[in-house]
Amino acid sequence: METAIKVAIQGIKASFHEEAAFKFFGRDIETIECNSFKQTCEKLEQNEADYVIMAIENSIAGSLLPNYTLIREYNFAIVGEVYLPIQLHLMALPGVKFEDIKYATSHPIALRQCIDFLDEYPHIQVIESSDTAACAKRIRDEQLTDTVAIANSLAAELYGLNIIERRIESNKKNYTRFLVLKNNKAEAVKDINKASICFQVINHVGALSKVLNIFAEQEVNLTKIQSMPVLGKRNEYYFYVDLEWTNLENYEKAVRQTLKYTVNFNIMGEYQKNDKV
Repeated sequence: METAIKVAIQGIKASFHEEAAFKFFGRDIETIECNSFKQTCEKLEQNEADYVIMAIENSIAGSLLPNYTLIREYNFAIVGEVYLPIQLHLMALPGVKFEDIKYATSHPIALRQCIDFLDEYPHIQVIESSDTAACAKRIRDEQLTDTVAIANSLAAELYGLNIIERRIESNKKNYTRFLVLKNNKAEAVKDINKASICFQVINHVGALSKVLNIFAEQEVNLTKIQSMPVLGKRNEYYFYVDLEWTNLENYEKAVRQTLKYTVNFNIMGEYQKNDKV
């Protein structure tokens, strides 16, 4: 019998990270719950997990900048991506009515994404927590009849809660992009058409423009560019760039040319793009 793939996630079972893991790998996996993104990286480095699923950006909250640093410092390979629509529901113990509710609890970002709904009910006190699914679990464990959690349908299903109000997020087109990380950069992904790279440029006029023009000339599309200051070095930045192409040779040629104009160039991962939400 094959052993299940072990995937380290930030948060607990039924969190959005587990939902993203299910979407990428299917349900037949073992999820390893971690308290922080750094802990997921430690599990992967120590071979206690086969993969990490890590959120990297949200269409409302923006990029999770510390996670870029973690991926670069641990030198993990990005081997895939998942886009997950963030659908948030109001859930409580079975039998609890809306008028019984005094407290609503969730992760601060989830609460921010439901601000329009919550503003309509000023008598409900909002309580921030570290994890959406953990809020649902706490309601179940402590049998809280005056509290609702804001979480996904997976959490309601796992912890036996009743969804009182569905889709309470303000923006119905909200999604989070997750990266799939592996510890082995030597293992190639088949049929690659997307890459995530990281580099620095020498601080002079037109240095970054030169690099970006190389990709444009080779018809390699930049889908994202993110800058991060280099710790302790004034006016020096890491640039994290996502690239897509239809012709692999063009991409490889662009990378070769780019090496002349960059410092600390690093291909963080080459993989298949997956922009289905």
